[in-house]
Amino acid sequence: MSPTALAPISLSPRVVVFDYGEVISREPSGADRGALLARAGVEPGSGTATGAFWSAYWAHRDGLDRGTTSIADYWRAVALDLGVEWSEIDVHELWAIDHRGWLSVDPGTLAVVHALAAGGTRLALLSNAGADYAGWLRHGSFAPLFERVFVSGELRLVKPDAEIYEHVIDELGIQASDLLFVDNKSENVEGARAVGGDGHVFTDASGLERWLRSLA
Repeated sequence: MSPTALAPISLSPRVVVFDYGEVISREPSGADRGALLARAGVEPGSGTATGAFWSAYWAHRDGLDRGTTSIADYWRAVALDLGVEWSEIDVHELWAIDHRGWLSVDPGTLAVVHALAAGGTRLALLSNAGADYAGWLRHGSFAPLFERVFVSGELRLVKPDAEIYEHVIDELGIQASDLLFVDNKSENVEGARAVGGDGHVFTDASGLERWLRSLA
């Protein structure tokens, strides 16, 4: 069941900039993770092998987010850590399964986004993500809610480095004090605060809504 429509939230002239992963999107489900592990050849119930896979998966993610590592090179690096070999076709399938796992959305968060839009609040999106997510973020059903979409893999800048927030502030044509940044990682919110903005560490939509209304 869809969440009830929320009353508008007006925060002008401030701009609310949202992270995507685990804020607008939900984290990959157990089924998503299981499908990726199965395609990678990790035996079900093998704790050591599962742990090794996820360690390798995250160890090389920064290169994707920075746009300095190709998808193929990323999966080759994961394979090298695991001591396995994957063909080009394996890589295509691993990429597709992994990509799909990050495409589910949180209806509660989107209800808050719609309330902000209804209140005339300017909105933008800033994600640490590979450039392959840019099309989804710019052309998905929720994309018209955001006046700008910033993807780290295209910018060659990542959160929480100051340069990425300064780029967003400049492109939006606002003062740093008008930046309100929402992210599930505290270090990324602190990065926004360090350049003069403010932010909220996301845990759930209701907490986010309370924080935003406290500023209205």
